[in-house]
Amino acid sequence: MSDSLTIHLKRTLVLGLPLVGSQVAQILIGLTDTLMLGRYSVEALAASTISTSFFFTLFVLGSGFAVACMPMAADALGRDDEVQVRRVVRMGLWLSLATGVAMAPAMFWAEPIMLALGQTPEVSANAQLYLRVAGLGMIPALLTATLRSHLSALERTRIVLVATLAGAGLNVGLNWLLIFGNWGFPEMGLRGAAAASVSVHVLTVLVLLAYAMRGPDMARFELLRNIHRPDWPIFGDIFRLGWPIGLTHVSESGLFAGSALMMGWLGTVPLAAHGIAIGIAALTFMVHLGLSQAATVRVGRAWGQGDPVALRRAALAATILSGVAVLGALWLYLGAGEMVVGVFLDRTDPQADLILALGVQLLVVAALFQLVDAGQVMALGFLRGVQDTRRPMIYAIVSYWVFGLPAGYVLGFPMGLGPEGVWLGLVVGLLAATIALAARFLRITSRS
Repeated sequence: MSDSLTIHLKRTLVLGLPLVGSQVAQILIGLTDTLMLGRYSVEALAASTISTSFFFTLFVLGSGFAVACMPMAADALGRDDEVQVRRVVRMGLWLSLATGVAMAPAMFWAEPIMLALGQTPEVSANAQLYLRVAGLGMIPALLTATLRSHLSALERTRIVLVATLAGAGLNVGLNWLLIFGNWGFPEMGLRGAAAASVSVHVLTVLVLLAYAMRGPDMARFELLRNIHRPDWPIFGDIFRLGWPIGLTHVSESGLFAGSALMMGWLGTVPLAAHGIAIGIAALTFMVHLGLSQAATVRVGRAWGQGDPVALRRAALAATILSGVAVLGALWLYLGAGEMVVGVFLDRTDPQADLILALGVQLLVVAALFQLVDAGQVMALGFLRGVQDTRRPMIYAIVSYWVFGLPAGYVLGFPMGLGPEGVWLGLVVGLLAATIALAARFLRITSRS
């Protein structure tokens, strides 16, 4: 007999809250960089905005294989197949390592890419300066994503939260030392922020790996047993499930990266305001992302057990919790926007007032897309739980690149709405994705 909706709500909260916390802590790392670099210089803030967007776009493309491990491992656990769990994570680590190596050249030679994308010579040069250091963190970041998926599928999410919080604390301390040159450390500016980020990625992957191997009742999975041996059937399964996830992720992150590029065309002040506002929006979005990951596990377990009633209740429970989080975000954006944006600025900077005013206006638009952004990520989580990734990839690409980005350009430039118009394009793309993905999940579950 399937559990009641109340039980599903409780289990989703128990599983999801540590994931939400770890996602919030992860985004706080980026917000810390934004906060400290914003107080270092507006030029550093603008360069970090575009370069971290570039890094994140590459990361989410490569993380599709890591994310694919979550529903596959959850499905295996639903069938009590522990050997399959080990096979999945082992080949997930292989694919993450290979992907990280393949992405290194794009970060090492980032300046010509930025120039080709219409950024100023100063921003492009500074972005490459940042990425040549930060790029060293790509491999540990992707390996961390794989281990996160493994531990989440096992519903061992507290260690993920602990590791991420430790990384966030380390990032604050290293930023303070390396960006500004405190306590006799060299003043490295952008490169200091990048070096701090690399250190965080290394720490996090080591903590999660140690727990996955030696944590309570974890040794039975023998995670690294025969790690050097290929397992081509599982490798192929992860690849087939993972590459659409990666392209889905990059289509969405590309929407936001494209908006950052268009902000760069409008000038340094719009780009800096965008960096602050999008960081705040990303912080609240992490709540929905964590709940979506919890939903993937809960739906995946029900899918593996062949229980359609539990599957639908797991999806409904996650949707209810996400809706509550949307209401909280709306209160923050509309009621405390000026206070929140002001935290990221040095008010003695001559451009601070312009950035503050524009940042507050952008948060008003963010209140519109928070709802649809939550909708699309929850639907994606449900669909991954039933291991449906290719059709969602097509929906996402069309929604973001055929509707979202063109709408942002038309509204921002030909129609003269400027930065607010670019952000309204985000709303258009995310709304299209929400409708298409939710309809897809309803069609699939209506047949079960």
